[in-house]
Amino acid sequence: MNSPDAARASDRPEPTPAHRLTLALTALGVVYGDIGTSPLYALRACFQGELGLGPSPANVLGVLSLIFWALLLVISLKYLVLVMRADNRGEGGILALLALAEPEKRHGPWRVALILGGIFGAALLYGDGMITPAISVLAAVEGLKVAAPGLHGLVTPLTILILLLLFLFQKRGTAGVGGVFGRVMVVWFALIALLGIGGIAGAPQVLHAIDPIYALRFFLDNGATGYLVLGAVFLVVTGGEALYADMGHFGPNPIRLGWFGLVLPALLLNYFGQGAIILSQPERAFHPFYSLVPAWGVYPMVGMATVVTVIASQAVISGAFSLTRQAVLLGYCPPMTIVQTSSEEIGQIYIPNVNWALMIATVLLVLGFGSSTALTGAYGVAVSTTMVITTGLVFLVARRRWGWPLWLAVSVSGIFLVIDSGFLGANMLKFSSGGWVPLLVGAAVLLLMSTWRRGRELLAVRIHERGVHLDAIIPDLASGHIQRVPGTAVFLTGPDRDVPNALLHHLKLNQVLHETVILLSLVTVEEPRVPTAHRLRVESHSFGFHRLFVYYGFMQTPNIPVAIRLCLDFNLIDSIDPENIAYYLSRATLIPVRDLGEMSYARKRLYTLMARNALRAGDLYQLPPERSMELGIQVEL
Repeated sequence: MNSPDAARASDRPEPTPAHRLTLALTALGVVYGDIGTSPLYALRACFQGELGLGPSPANVLGVLSLIFWALLLVISLKYLVLVMRADNRGEGGILALLALAEPEKRHGPWRVALILGGIFGAALLYGDGMITPAISVLAAVEGLKVAAPGLHGLVTPLTILILLLLFLFQKRGTAGVGGVFGRVMVVWFALIALLGIGGIAGAPQVLHAIDPIYALRFFLDNGATGYLVLGAVFLVVTGGEALYADMGHFGPNPIRLGWFGLVLPALLLNYFGQGAIILSQPERAFHPFYSLVPAWGVYPMVGMATVVTVIASQAVISGAFSLTRQAVLLGYCPPMTIVQTSSEEIGQIYIPNVNWALMIATVLLVLGFGSSTALTGAYGVAVSTTMVITTGLVFLVARRRWGWPLWLAVSVSGIFLVIDSGFLGANMLKFSSGGWVPLLVGAAVLLLMSTWRRGRELLAVRIHERGVHLDAIIPDLASGHIQRVPGTAVFLTGPDRDVPNALLHHLKLNQVLHETVILLSLVTVEEPRVPTAHRLRVESHSFGFHRLFVYYGFMQTPNIPVAIRLCLDFNLIDSIDPENIAYYLSRATLIPVRDLGEMSYARKRLYTLMARNALRAGDLYQLPPERSMELGIQVEL
């Protein structure tokens, strides 16, 4: 069988119009929850809090003009048209983009900086996974203040209760309710569009804000305050990364269809309707979204908004699970328990460690900040930093993958970099009022990921230094000094040509060897999925030895017993009895030492701690416990 280096997954079949509509409907419930809940707090944040921006007609029209052009330039043009072209075999997301941007295996400071930047962008998405549930559910429940100001004290407890139920529900999976999410979001977008139309009817002059001259006048009139408002305006585009990250589930065209056919018009109508309310009733700027709702409908709208924010939070949490699985398989994260919650959808997974960490962090954010407006600074910093990194990676993809001339790549990326940097700078000015939270989380995750990656590399070097090449034991096999017994032994090893330590220890202790020996190496390639036809590569040697390479993409879950059965199905290795296979693994006991190595002693201790608490390889690769054994070695690191 061919290796995936020469293989290419088949192109995604072109869906029929009916299928494309179905995919677009489903995508609404997964992709657009985050950006679809922004009307709850985005415009409000521009006129509330510490900005001190007065709700004058010029300011309202200026802010609306910024919102209009931000949605068109950042979401419609940058993400829907440009970034979605950078698909890694149909998959999106910053780790997939990083694999596209850095195809060479060269070493050096430029490559290290690129990888660290990409990992930091991915790490910030964990901050997004913490903040999105907190800010969106808070904003929905805060509608109670509009309906009954006396219920102010219930906002925080009710928000925490909803969040706890949301995270406790994760272990059940979302396969059973996933199909409902899209229909709920259709109702939501239709509803906010109708509310927006009602608001615009009361002050149609608000539509003048489409003219970009109002945005320019806004900056000229407000100076530094106008620039600070960019941090709040940025909240209308915070779902852009989700569009790209979820591209692999639906394909780009259904996502584009949902955006231009429903989501964009609904968002613009609602934002302009909120602006119209502020123009005609400036005192309603304290919560313009709920001001669009008739008094009798506020309570139902709070309930509807809460459901939608739960859907948005679910998508972000699921994204954190998916990102963690990618990081584990690409070697940036220790192995951990990953539960498949659906037998049909590969993306439906649950990772307990990540779920509980996000739950604790989200509840602490609600308690610490207390309102959605206070959280906007932290939210903006996380997403705007990731967007800047994405723009830089797209520039590299345009040059290396698409073959764009330098002037074109610089021009296009430069325009978006100016926009992204403007948003990032405005958000960074809120560093002391919450912006430090996602940066601290991102830095901590970056430290853990880089330490794990570097520790694994150093461990591989140490093991290789004490390794023995397969040719070195051939004379003993030929002489007949090693007794052979019936059956098959599978030894997990690295992709090099060394004999695994587990095999050497087995020979030393038992003085026997199975008639068929498979040295199995798992290789995760920097593409989402490897087709079954290109999953295996076998090198057969004398005396019953075989080198088996099993290739997986970073969106796939390794399963060694299944790989062995594939060998039988494709007649790659003879004389395998699936019921008489013994699996052997090496387990290294790490001893950190102080020396002049490439990693500090403190990071070596951190890596040792992470390795000690990581999921065992047998569980990670789904080996049958009754036929698996670990042989330990001590390694100085």
